[in-house]
Amino acid sequence: MYLRRIVRDEKCEVNGRLENVGFRVRAGDFLEVEIDPKRENSMRPENVPLDIVYEDEHLVVVNKPPGMLVHPTNSDKNGTLLNALSFYLNAECGVRSAESGVRSAERGVRSAESGEAAGPTDANNSAFRIPHSALTRPHSAFIRPGLVHRLDKQTSGLIVIAKSTRIHRSLSRLFQRKYVEKKYLALVDGVVEKDEGTIVASIGRFADQKRWDLKEGGKYAETRYRVLERNSDTTLLELEPVTGRTNQLRIHCASMGHPIVGDVSRGGREFERLCLHAWKLSFRHPVMCDVATFSSPILFAFHGP
Repeated sequence: MYLRRIVRDEKCEVNGRLENVGFRVRAGDFLEVEIDPKRENSMRPENVPLDIVYEDEHLVVVNKPPGMLVHPTNSDKNGTLLNALSFYLNAECGVRSAESGVRSAERGVRSAESGEAAGPTDANNSAFRIPHSALTRPHSAFIRPGLVHRLDKQTSGLIVIAKSTRIHRSLSRLFQRKYVEKKYLALVDGVVEKDEGTIVASIGRFADQKRWDLKEGGKYAETRYRVLERNSDTTLLELEPVTGRTNQLRIHCASMGHPIVGDVSRGGREFERLCLHAWKLSFRHPVMCDVATFSSPILFAFHGP
């Protein structure tokens, strides 16, 4: 939004000319942008507890709790994952315990090399660990956490964040080329009869309702599912999104008559949270080049109607 205002206020020129939003910049173009360096941005650091699953000098894997936004929005600028990471990755070394930080990083590296999941740390203790980056970078260098993929506010689970532009680009290419394995746990209403299957249904946005749902002519969307456990009136599924459309897993589960528990807007029964959790994440490390696999299982404590 800030960049749009810059263009609207005629504070951005391309090759000496004012251009409108949507102008395609080409290689060799010269851009001049007037910005306010004192303006507060959305990357304001906040001391919010984090559950760090793995960290090295290049990236960090976090177990995001339900109810936390991944990044600030126009209406919610505080308490997001990026606010918390901005604080964590740039905190003064003296605030944390260097010894515990090194041990945690070493544990994570060993688990990544062996292909096993790193054990999550206690969220309440994360504020007392020194980030791996603080041990390997100049004290004045600010790390801007790079968001590679997203999770809905109400969805919990694993998310990887890059610590540099180079690593962000490498990870983004892996996600774009679908070289990343992502699996979710979902507790859905009703008993799913088939042991496994694939849901293919196009998804689009209904602008008047400000809502994403099944839409004829929408973008192709595909989800694979596998039954892990059947209960009397619920089913625990493992979901694998082949594509990455907005709200895809919630929409596809509802489309087969089994909305996710807690997804009231799509027919799911009320619960204290959305029962959707990103439990497994696997990708080739952009520097170490070995496949790193992380997992964070969860037990949805749901009983009764």
